[in-house]
Amino acid sequence: MEFFGLTDIGRVRKHNEDFYLCSHSDDGEWQLLLLCDGMGGAQAGDVASELAARVFSEYFSSMVGNTYDDEEVVGKLMLEGLRAANDAVHQMSLSDYTCRGMGTTLVAAFVSRENAVLLNVGDSRAYLYHGGQLLQVTRDHSYVQNLVDMGEITPLEARTHSNRNIITRAVGTKETVRGDLFHPVLSDGDRLLLCSDGLTDLVEDEELAAALGRGTAEDTCRELVDLALERGAKDNVTVLVLEK
Repeated sequence: MEFFGLTDIGRVRKHNEDFYLCSHSDDGEWQLLLLCDGMGGAQAGDVASELAARVFSEYFSSMVGNTYDDEEVVGKLMLEGLRAANDAVHQMSLSDYTCRGMGTTLVAAFVSRENAVLLNVGDSRAYLYHGGQLLQVTRDHSYVQNLVDMGEITPLEARTHSNRNIITRAVGTKETVRGDLFHPVLSDGDRLLLCSDGLTDLVEDEELAAALGRGTAEDTCRELVDLALERGAKDNVTVLVLEK
C-alpha cells in the first residue's frame, strides 16, 4: 500500500488547525489514516485536532492485535477510539479555559489486505476512486447537508451556501458523540482520499477524480493542495491519499 499526506496553512489563516497521521502494524498488514480539522478560540483548534488524532490512534493501535481481519471488531474498536478521543478533548476543554468550546472533525480509514472500515464525524471527507470513478464514501454532518436531505437546497447550492461550514457533530464539544461507520470494498489499485473542507470547498469532484487518476499518491496530494492554494485557500488544506 502506498500512502502520502500533505497539509498546508493556506493563504489566510495564522494557524494550521488540521492534523493528520498514519499508523500501521509492524508487519505492514494494515494502515490507519486519520485526519482532524479543529475549531476553537486562539490555538484551541490546534490542540483539539492533534489530541483527538493521537488518542484515537494510540487506543486503536494498542487494541487491534490480530483481529484486523474482522470488520465487526475493527469497527467496534474505532468507535471506542472515538469515545476515548471525545473524552480527552472534552475534558481538556473543561479544565483549561483557553480551550473552552474547542472541538474537531475526525475522519479515519482502516485498510488491511482484506477489509476497509471508515469512520466519520463532521465534514471532513473520505472518497473512493475505483475504475476511473469517484465516490464520496462519508456523509457530512453539517447544516447544509441537512438542508439538502430535506430538499430545501440542491447539492450545487450547498457548495456556496453562507452557512456551509456549520457542522452538526464534532469531537469534544459534548460529553458524547456519534460517529458513522462505512465498509467500502477496495480492490487492488483503488485509491482512498481523505481531506478537510479546505480542499472540497474549492475543488470540484471532477477535479478530484482527475488528480486521483494520474501520478503517484504524492503527486496527487501536491496537485490538489496547489489547486486549492491557487484559488485563495482561505482555510487550512489537508489531503491524504492511500493506494491499495
